[in-house]
Amino acid sequence: MGTNIDKLKIMKNINKFTKSNSILHFNRGSWNLTKFIAMFVFTIIVNYSYAYKLDSIEVFSDAMNKKIKSYIIFPNDYDKNNKKYSVVYLLHGFNGNYQSWVKDAPNILLNADLYNLILVCPDGNNSWYLNSPVNPELEYHTYIIKELIPYIDKNYRTNNNEFGRAITGYSMGGHGAFYLALKNPNTFIAVGSICGGVDIKKFKTKWNLLKLLGDSTDEINWQNYTVLDLFKKEKQANFFIIFDCGLKDFFLESNRDLHQQLLRQNIVHEYTERPGEHNKQYWKNSIDFQLLFFSKKLLKQKEE
Repeated sequence: MGTNIDKLKIMKNINKFTKSNSILHFNRGSWNLTKFIAMFVFTIIVNYSYAYKLDSIEVFSDAMNKKIKSYIIFPNDYDKNNKKYSVVYLLHGFNGNYQSWVKDAPNILLNADLYNLILVCPDGNNSWYLNSPVNPELEYHTYIIKELIPYIDKNYRTNNNEFGRAITGYSMGGHGAFYLALKNPNTFIAVGSICGGVDIKKFKTKWNLLKLLGDSTDEINWQNYTVLDLFKKEKQANFFIIFDCGLKDFFLESNRDLHQQLLRQNIVHEYTERPGEHNKQYWKNSIDFQLLFFSKKLLKQKEE
């Protein structure tokens, strides 16, 4: 292990933070307070910017006959003990890759250390984390569940059961997290989604979905891959649920539909709407809440 994120990149993100509307809505007379807050945040991040380990790994997929990259983030004390750690899998969105979470939400690096979690950011291509019924070269469902998770559990000190795993993602990754959890019971103890595309039937002509799922008139086929419809088959989820969406997000209606569906089914969940759009600023903010939620649900690390 040992590839650290460049401190200059962290400084760049702080500079953006100080210029954002979230800071500069203060009036001119409170500029000194704004500057103080920004410098305080900067000091904390610089002081702890190396309190984690970041590795890039490649895992060979027999299902797709190729190597697939992931980032894996370790808490600072991973090399200092023999404890086992719980793992959170973070799925990126459409047109993203395994680097997207670290680039768009570098705060996850500190959260790994804060909550003593291993974070895994796999590359999902533009697959929606499905096994495509029309393209046999895309089997990312199989890859995540049957190949990546066993690899992580075999090669690292993990709590290698459902009580030691959670999964979430943004946009396409939010769909993927729910889809994989619903299709694979007893794999994750907690599942989240951030601005997730939870009703893909509404967007059949977008984001490669027709190439993945085929005939748009085959409603049964599309329902089998749509999170909202899959939840309708559940009497009760066997995992904790958290999801949220921005008030200006184009997936807001779909997330509200899922929230109402879960209420009708008496499926316990946490759902939140916040100001924001479908962008990395929203995802970066949301993941802090979700990792806190996961840290309370996951099995705590144990001595081997």
